[in-house]
Amino acid sequence: MGDGARTGRGNGWGLLVVMTGVLITAVDTTIVVLALPEIERDLKVGLGSVIWVVIGYLLVITLLATQVGRLGDMYGRVRMYEAGFVVFILGSALCALAWDPAAIVGFRLLQGVGGAFVTANSGAVIADLFPREQRGRAYGYNAVGWSLGAVLGIVLGGAIVTYLSWRWIFWINVPIGLLAVGVAFKVLREQGERRRHRIDLVGMGTFGLGLFGILWAVTRLAATALDTALVGFLLGGVLLLAVFTIVERRQAEPMLDLSLFRIPTMTPSLLASLFQGLANFAVLFLVIMYLQGPRGLSPIDASLLLVPGYVIGGFVGPVAGRMTDRVGPVLPATVGLGLEVVALFFYAHLSLHTGLWLVVLASVVNGIGASCFFPANSSAVMKASPPQVFGISSGMLRTSANVGMVFSFSMAILIASRSISRGLAFAIFVGSTSLHGRLAAAFTTGLHAAFYASMALMAVAAVCSATRGARRAGGGRPTPVAPGTTAAG
Repeated sequence: MGDGARTGRGNGWGLLVVMTGVLITAVDTTIVVLALPEIERDLKVGLGSVIWVVIGYLLVITLLATQVGRLGDMYGRVRMYEAGFVVFILGSALCALAWDPAAIVGFRLLQGVGGAFVTANSGAVIADLFPREQRGRAYGYNAVGWSLGAVLGIVLGGAIVTYLSWRWIFWINVPIGLLAVGVAFKVLREQGERRRHRIDLVGMGTFGLGLFGILWAVTRLAATALDTALVGFLLGGVLLLAVFTIVERRQAEPMLDLSLFRIPTMTPSLLASLFQGLANFAVLFLVIMYLQGPRGLSPIDASLLLVPGYVIGGFVGPVAGRMTDRVGPVLPATVGLGLEVVALFFYAHLSLHTGLWLVVLASVVNGIGASCFFPANSSAVMKASPPQVFGISSGMLRTSANVGMVFSFSMAILIASRSISRGLAFAIFVGSTSLHGRLAAAFTTGLHAAFYASMALMAVAAVCSATRGARRAGGGRPTPVAPGTTAAG
């Protein structure tokens, strides 16, 4: 066979490795949610702290995404991707060995460091492996990895927590990760041009502390009454984020490369990712709270109702990716977001007596919509990015999505705690109790408000997605992001 055929096979194996990375991080997102009640009981973690087992992981990925993407541009995207796998495996093993609340949260932060290296560089690795006209399909297959991982997380998580121990939800990452690392070392090769960059420690510090302050205040507010300390954390977080925006304008190489926003299609694509994450990430937890609280289902039974959406979404991803390659990202991404608005409308009409088939239908519509959006939006960002900064662009995409996801998670807890007592809302969330009678009705009404809020945010994401087509048509040539560097269209 010729070199082209060998290269094609190599790219296929490379894509499989990247899909495995996405799969293992997706598994870790859904599987941990099912294990929260057992972790809470076994390690005697307080309700207000157990939530940081999830939020802390996401916060670290959010903070590090652009910087480890920058490291990929400097030292090799494949090398950083493989290093992320190693750190993720180590963090998983240590989580399985955790002995107290501080240990499990701390080791989850380490796991988040590995997850940041994997997720931030995966998009750049795909962009290096495939030409522009094939990236939509590649990102579509990558979306299959996420859907499959979410399903495995739900099914394996329920089985492991029910029949084994919560510690095995972390041990399971070790053999999968080791196998993926072995294949990665064998098939992945550095292809992108390396560039010298500086790490923006000041930006990382102000951004991370600002997000932490706001998240801490919002999360604690869901569990305790408003007091001076919470107001201080909230105002301090907002102030630090304001300082962050000032610092970034003066940095030679900022954490968030603001010059990339001058490229047509980049700003609306990143904003679409932000608002989609803010609107959609809370949905999984809100629906599980509804099923475990008012409907009294066990965590595994509640989660299994969402499996069809992930499965069907997995089949849709490659189709949407191929459509993106043919017609561009605007149509499939915007249609996908529109479908997610419809799914949220279904969820907003759940009641104490609604047939559970509506939950399944909504999850399928939501899964199809998400699988249309992600490949198209990722392809739009990476096609617009200059090749020399693929790592930074991929990291910025991950950061925008994760900022939305982190605040979406906190928003879900806060809104849920408005209709019933805060402690009871937290107990429902981690699967420790269920609701009956008037409390169940009140809680369901509170969830409706959350779903309508998510609909509004998803509509904003759809507008951002649709307007990138107008920007591209009327924007003329892209603005260079660095001396001698022009944006790829």
